[in-house]
Amino acid sequence: MIRDVARRFARERLLPFGHEWDRTGEFPPVLLSEMGSLGLFGILAPQEHGGLGGGYLTWAVALEEIAAGNGGISTLMHVHALGTAGVLARLGNTEQKARWLPRMVAGEAIGCIALTEPHAGSDVAKVKTRARKADGGWRLDGVKQFISNGRRASVAIILAVTDPERGNRGMSFFLVPTDAQGFIVGKTEEKLGQRTSDTVQIVLDDCFVPETALMGEYGQALPATMGLLSDGRISIAAQAVGMARAAFDCALEYARERKAFGKAIIDHQALAFRLADMATQIDVARAYAHHAARLLDEGVECVKEASMAKLFAGKMAERVCSDAIQIHGGYGYLADYPVERIYRDVRVCQIYEGTNDIQRLIIARKLSGPTVDKELGGRWGASPGQDRTMAIAGR
Repeated sequence: MIRDVARRFARERLLPFGHEWDRTGEFPPVLLSEMGSLGLFGILAPQEHGGLGGGYLTWAVALEEIAAGNGGISTLMHVHALGTAGVLARLGNTEQKARWLPRMVAGEAIGCIALTEPHAGSDVAKVKTRARKADGGWRLDGVKQFISNGRRASVAIILAVTDPERGNRGMSFFLVPTDAQGFIVGKTEEKLGQRTSDTVQIVLDDCFVPETALMGEYGQALPATMGLLSDGRISIAAQAVGMARAAFDCALEYARERKAFGKAIIDHQALAFRLADMATQIDVARAYAHHAARLLDEGVECVKEASMAKLFAGKMAERVCSDAIQIHGGYGYLADYPVERIYRDVRVCQIYEGTNDIQRLIIARKLSGPTVDKELGGRWGASPGQDRTMAIAGR
């Protein structure tokens, strides 16, 4: 049912406007409340805060449909509902969740999560943003980079160093309203694709927040962060599948209509075989992403599977989108046809939430031995053999 709702919304409210929104970088704000009213922002949120209390398989199915409609909108949904609201639901206190989650589920308040910095992406140890104690709260100083939803957000989760002497145990999360004094949103970045997803730099200039802004346990942001990675990678795998499917659908329709040498080009074996390969790759990527999502829903440690899903799906999607352009011939290279935009939109799936090389590192380390870091263990803890200072790039 959720898949059907998401698919109908994507086809009616997203797909027809992709070219215009890509050109302007804007979309009607009413879309956010519409997505909220349909429950798309609340799939993972607790029922007591207006959510559905659903699982990651349900999330993956819905996000694929939104991505098939518009890649940038699916990134907004990913960062807002999973990356921000999902983290708040796990780590926030009662007051924080009661204040923000119902509004986030409804699409009234959009969230962003600010981890990455100009010189700190996959290497969390390089984070330089500082949070210093002040009368009645904290003062934050630093710069965050590549922050999706940063321009539209009403609330941000900020990763900051609270005790430099404690290393990995000296970082904390803060829940910061974006209208706080000293919270400065920089220019919107001009990007290759996903122009409906705003990406900005955020400057924290002596930004004051009260004591109640501390989210989760003091100094425990890094252990918590390491447990917030598998869901994000599975989410991006589903997103990549959705965009690849959209490009494939365009290519299939074109191949049925375009005629060459007296027949539809789909009836030429070379084109038919290419389409067969594309369909196979999409289905395999989806099946493995769903496999990883089921493991996460069951509480099974699945860092390797999540990284494999993202690695395979991201590479697959770019290849499928490239083949879709090829099937269109010269028309595929024109902005008039959706495959050109989808090809640009999908490229970033191999970068954010950990680059392809980071995923390979994680997979290789999982294959190297069964060492378990019990201190960070548990369902949301670090995985066997995972380096605690890597792999959060892209948020």
